[in-house]
Amino acid sequence: MNGTLKDVKMLMAGECGLVVEFGAVISPAVNGIVQQLNRLLAARPIEGILEIVPTYRAVTLYFDPLQVSRTELIRLVRQRLDEVRPQAGEGIPARIIHVPVYYGGVLGPDLDFVARYTGLAAREVVALHTSRPYLVYMLGFTPGFPYLGGLPAELVVPRQEKPRAKVPAGSVGIGGSQTGLYPVESPGEWWLIGRTPLKVFDPDRVQPFLVAAGDYLHFEDIPVEEYFAIRRQVADGAYRPWISYKAEGEGL
Repeated sequence: MNGTLKDVKMLMAGECGLVVEFGAVISPAVNGIVQQLNRLLAARPIEGILEIVPTYRAVTLYFDPLQVSRTELIRLVRQRLDEVRPQAGEGIPARIIHVPVYYGGVLGPDLDFVARYTGLAAREVVALHTSRPYLVYMLGFTPGFPYLGGLPAELVVPRQEKPRAKVPAGSVGIGGSQTGLYPVESPGEWWLIGRTPLKVFDPDRVQPFLVAAGDYLHFEDIPVEEYFAIRRQVADGAYRPWISYKAEGEGL
Protein backbone atom coordinates (compact mmCIF):
# COMPACT_ATOMS: atom_id res chain seq x y z
CA MET A 1 0.00 0.00 0.00
CA ASN A 2 1.04 3.57 -0.62
CA GLY A 3 3.21 4.55 2.37
CA THR A 4 1.31 7.79 2.93
CA LEU A 5 -1.87 5.76 3.47
CA LYS A 6 -0.41 3.05 5.70
CA ASP A 7 -2.50 4.17 8.70
CA VAL A 8 -5.86 3.85 6.92
CA LYS A 9 -8.40 1.96 9.02
CA MET A 10 -10.90 -0.64 7.82
CA LEU A 11 -13.86 -0.50 10.22
CA MET A 12 -16.90 -2.74 10.43
CA ALA A 13 -20.30 -1.10 9.97
CA GLY A 14 -22.73 -3.91 10.67
CA GLU A 15 -22.76 -7.11 8.65
CA CYS A 16 -22.92 -5.35 5.28
CA GLY A 17 -20.82 -2.24 5.75
CA LEU A 18 -17.12 -1.38 5.56
CA VAL A 19 -15.73 2.05 6.48
CA VAL A 20 -12.37 3.00 4.93
CA GLU A 21 -11.20 5.78 7.26
CA PHE A 22 -8.35 8.20 6.59
CA GLY A 23 -7.61 9.56 10.06
CA ALA A 24 -9.41 11.97 12.39
CA VAL A 25 -8.64 15.31 10.70
CA ILE A 26 -11.12 17.05 8.41
CA SER A 27 -9.22 18.85 5.67
CA PRO A 28 -9.35 19.41 1.90
CA ALA A 29 -6.27 17.16 1.50
CA VAL A 30 -7.91 14.24 3.32
CA ASN A 31 -11.17 14.76 1.48
CA GLY A 32 -9.24 14.78 -1.79
CA ILE A 33 -8.03 11.24 -0.99
CA VAL A 34 -11.62 10.25 -0.17
CA GLN A 35 -12.81 11.55 -3.53
CA GLN A 36 -9.95 9.85 -5.36
CA LEU A 37 -10.81 6.44 -3.85
CA ASN A 38 -14.47 7.09 -4.65
CA ARG A 39 -13.58 7.73 -8.31
CA LEU A 40 -11.39 4.61 -8.50
CA LEU A 41 -14.15 2.41 -7.09
CA ALA A 42 -16.73 3.94 -9.43
CA ALA A 43 -14.50 3.57 -12.49
CA ARG A 44 -13.71 -0.10 -11.81
CA PRO A 45 -16.52 -1.48 -9.63
CA ILE A 46 -15.91 -4.34 -7.24
CA GLU A 47 -18.56 -7.03 -7.59
CA GLY A 48 -20.80 -7.12 -4.53
CA ILE A 49 -20.58 -3.43 -3.61
CA LEU A 50 -24.11 -2.02 -3.51
CA GLU A 51 -23.40 1.60 -2.60
CA ILE A 52 -20.41 3.91 -2.14
CA VAL A 53 -20.82 6.79 0.33
CA PRO A 54 -17.96 9.31 0.55
CA THR A 55 -17.88 11.45 3.72
CA TYR A 56 -15.55 14.09 5.20
CA ARG A 57 -12.68 11.66 5.87
CA ALA A 58 -13.89 8.18 4.98
CA VAL A 59 -15.56 6.07 2.31
CA THR A 60 -18.34 3.77 3.49
CA LEU A 61 -19.04 0.73 1.35
CA TYR A 62 -22.30 -1.22 1.59
CA PHE A 63 -21.93 -4.71 0.14
CA ASP A 64 -23.73 -8.00 -0.36
CA PRO A 65 -21.90 -10.62 1.75
CA LEU A 66 -23.33 -13.35 -0.49
CA GLN A 67 -21.36 -11.87 -3.40
CA VAL A 68 -18.16 -10.80 -1.67
CA SER A 69 -16.82 -11.59 1.80
CA ARG A 70 -15.56 -8.83 4.07
CA THR A 71 -12.05 -10.31 3.92
CA GLU A 72 -12.04 -10.34 0.13
CA LEU A 73 -13.53 -6.86 -0.05
CA ILE A 74 -10.79 -5.49 2.20
CA ARG A 75 -8.16 -7.14 0.00
CA LEU A 76 -9.65 -5.60 -3.15
CA VAL A 77 -10.02 -2.17 -1.56
CA ARG A 78 -6.37 -2.27 -0.50
CA GLN A 79 -5.48 -2.91 -4.13
CA ARG A 80 -7.35 0.27 -5.08
CA LEU A 81 -5.56 2.15 -2.31
CA ASP A 82 -2.25 1.22 -3.93
CA GLU A 83 -3.34 3.43 -6.83
CA VAL A 84 -4.22 6.45 -4.69
CA ARG A 85 -1.72 9.28 -4.89
CA PRO A 86 -2.22 12.05 -2.31
CA GLN A 87 -1.04 14.74 -4.76
CA ALA A 88 -2.67 13.24 -7.84
CA GLY A 89 -5.74 15.44 -7.57
CA GLU A 90 -3.75 18.61 -8.13
CA GLY A 91 -4.41 19.95 -11.59
CA ILE A 92 -7.68 18.04 -12.02
CA PRO A 93 -10.43 20.60 -12.75
CA ALA A 94 -13.09 20.90 -10.05
CA ARG A 95 -16.49 22.41 -10.71
CA ILE A 96 -17.41 25.74 -9.13
CA ILE A 97 -21.18 26.08 -9.17
CA HIS A 98 -22.22 29.72 -8.87
CA VAL A 99 -25.32 29.95 -6.67
CA PRO A 100 -27.39 33.15 -6.94
CA VAL A 101 -28.78 34.23 -3.55
CA TYR A 102 -31.05 37.03 -2.38
CA TYR A 103 -29.86 37.99 1.10
CA GLY A 104 -32.00 39.38 3.90
CA GLY A 105 -35.65 40.36 4.00
CA VAL A 106 -38.30 37.68 4.31
CA LEU A 107 -36.07 35.26 2.37
CA GLY A 108 -33.17 35.69 4.80
CA PRO A 109 -34.88 36.55 8.09
CA ASP A 110 -31.81 35.97 10.30
CA LEU A 111 -29.32 38.17 8.46
CA ASP A 112 -29.75 40.99 10.98
CA PHE A 113 -29.17 38.58 13.90
CA VAL A 114 -25.94 37.30 12.34
CA ALA A 115 -24.84 40.91 11.81
CA ARG A 116 -25.55 41.84 15.44
CA TYR A 117 -23.87 38.72 16.82
CA THR A 118 -20.72 39.15 14.74
CA GLY A 119 -20.56 42.92 15.13
CA LEU A 120 -20.66 43.39 11.38
CA ALA A 121 -23.00 45.37 9.18
CA ALA A 122 -25.47 43.23 7.23
CA ARG A 123 -23.76 44.09 3.94
CA GLU A 124 -20.40 43.07 5.45
CA VAL A 125 -21.89 39.67 6.33
CA VAL A 126 -23.03 39.27 2.73
CA ALA A 127 -19.67 40.42 1.35
CA LEU A 128 -17.80 37.91 3.51
CA HIS A 129 -20.21 35.07 2.76
CA THR A 130 -19.84 35.62 -0.99
CA SER A 131 -16.07 36.18 -0.87
CA ARG A 132 -14.93 32.61 -1.63
CA PRO A 133 -15.94 29.23 -3.04
CA TYR A 134 -16.79 26.53 -0.47
CA LEU A 135 -15.68 22.93 -0.88
CA VAL A 136 -18.51 20.35 -0.85
CA TYR A 137 -17.07 17.71 1.47
CA MET A 138 -20.09 15.40 1.35
CA LEU A 139 -23.86 15.20 0.85
CA GLY A 140 -26.25 14.06 3.57
CA PHE A 141 -28.97 14.92 6.13
CA THR A 142 -31.55 15.41 3.35
CA PRO A 143 -31.27 14.58 -0.39
CA GLY A 144 -28.50 16.73 -1.85
CA PHE A 145 -27.70 18.69 1.34
CA PRO A 146 -24.08 19.89 0.88
CA TYR A 147 -21.71 19.97 3.84
CA LEU A 148 -19.40 22.87 3.06
CA GLY A 149 -16.01 23.88 4.39
CA GLY A 150 -14.26 27.24 4.47
CA LEU A 151 -16.68 29.61 6.26
CA PRO A 152 -14.80 32.80 7.26
CA ALA A 153 -14.11 32.80 11.01
CA GLU A 154 -15.80 36.20 11.33
CA LEU A 155 -19.16 34.60 10.45
CA VAL A 156 -19.16 31.78 13.01
CA VAL A 157 -22.34 31.89 15.12
CA PRO A 158 -23.84 29.29 17.51
CA ARG A 159 -26.65 27.14 16.16
CA GLN A 160 -30.21 27.88 17.23
CA GLU A 161 -31.21 26.23 20.51
CA LYS A 162 -34.65 25.34 19.15
CA PRO A 163 -34.68 24.20 15.51
CA ARG A 164 -37.30 25.54 13.12
CA ALA A 165 -39.91 22.92 12.24
CA LYS A 166 -39.82 23.97 8.57
CA VAL A 167 -37.00 25.61 6.64
CA PRO A 168 -37.99 26.48 3.03
CA ALA A 169 -36.15 24.76 0.20
CA GLY A 170 -33.34 26.92 -1.15
CA SER A 171 -32.64 28.62 2.18
CA VAL A 172 -28.99 29.55 2.77
CA GLY A 173 -27.87 29.43 6.37
CA ILE A 174 -25.02 29.54 8.87
CA GLY A 175 -24.68 27.26 11.88
CA GLY A 176 -21.56 27.05 14.01
CA SER A 177 -18.56 27.08 11.69
CA GLN A 178 -20.52 25.78 8.70
CA THR A 179 -22.65 27.22 5.96
CA GLY A 180 -24.89 25.52 3.45
CA LEU A 181 -28.25 25.46 1.77
CA TYR A 182 -31.38 23.39 2.19
CA PRO A 183 -32.31 21.43 -0.97
CA VAL A 184 -35.79 20.51 0.34
CA GLU A 185 -38.10 21.81 3.03
CA SER A 186 -36.98 20.31 6.33
CA PRO A 187 -36.41 21.10 9.99
CA GLY A 188 -33.22 23.07 10.64
CA GLU A 189 -31.25 24.87 13.32
CA TRP A 190 -29.15 27.20 11.21
CA TRP A 191 -29.60 30.97 10.94
CA LEU A 192 -31.15 31.79 7.57
CA ILE A 193 -29.45 34.67 5.77
CA GLY A 194 -30.80 34.28 2.25
CA ARG A 195 -32.41 32.03 -0.33
CA THR A 196 -31.49 30.75 -3.78
CA PRO A 197 -34.06 30.25 -6.56
CA LEU A 198 -32.15 27.17 -7.79
CA LYS A 199 -33.53 23.67 -7.37
CA VAL A 200 -30.68 21.87 -5.64
CA PHE A 201 -32.60 18.58 -5.62
CA ASP A 202 -35.14 17.62 -8.27
CA PRO A 203 -36.14 13.94 -8.53
CA ASP A 204 -37.57 14.58 -12.01
CA ARG A 205 -34.18 15.52 -13.49
CA VAL A 206 -31.93 12.95 -15.13
CA GLN A 207 -29.33 13.98 -12.55
CA PRO A 208 -31.44 14.82 -9.45
CA PHE A 209 -28.59 16.45 -7.51
CA LEU A 210 -27.22 19.82 -8.59
CA VAL A 211 -23.98 19.36 -6.64
CA ALA A 212 -21.65 16.49 -5.79
CA ALA A 213 -18.92 15.90 -3.25
CA GLY A 214 -15.72 17.50 -4.52
CA ASP A 215 -17.53 20.43 -6.16
CA TYR A 216 -17.29 24.00 -4.91
CA LEU A 217 -20.21 26.38 -4.32
CA HIS A 218 -19.77 30.12 -4.76
CA PHE A 219 -22.71 32.13 -3.42
CA GLU A 220 -23.42 35.34 -5.32
CA ASP A 221 -25.53 38.27 -4.15
CA ILE A 222 -28.45 39.18 -6.44
CA PRO A 223 -31.29 41.73 -6.17
CA VAL A 224 -34.80 40.55 -5.39
CA GLU A 225 -36.00 41.21 -8.96
CA GLU A 226 -33.35 38.85 -10.31
CA TYR A 227 -34.26 36.25 -7.68
CA PHE A 228 -37.86 36.06 -8.95
CA ALA A 229 -36.79 36.20 -12.60
CA ILE A 230 -34.45 33.22 -12.11
CA ARG A 231 -37.13 31.38 -10.13
CA ARG A 232 -39.50 31.68 -13.09
CA GLN A 233 -36.81 30.38 -15.44
CA VAL A 234 -36.09 27.46 -13.10
CA ALA A 235 -39.80 26.59 -13.00
CA ASP A 236 -39.86 26.61 -16.83
CA GLY A 237 -36.73 24.45 -17.04
CA ALA A 238 -34.94 27.27 -18.87
CA TYR A 239 -32.24 28.19 -16.35
CA ARG A 240 -28.78 26.68 -16.11
CA PRO A 241 -26.46 27.80 -13.32
CA TRP A 242 -23.09 29.21 -14.26
CA ILE A 243 -20.34 26.63 -13.75
CA SER A 244 -16.64 27.46 -13.88
CA TYR A 245 -13.62 25.30 -13.08
CA LYS A 246 -10.53 25.42 -10.91
CA ALA A 247 -7.53 23.13 -10.58
CA GLU A 248 -7.40 21.26 -7.24
CA GLY A 249 -4.05 22.76 -6.39
CA GLU A 250 -5.12 26.29 -7.31
CA GLY A 251 -5.53 28.80 -4.51
CA LEU A 252 -8.89 30.36 -3.80
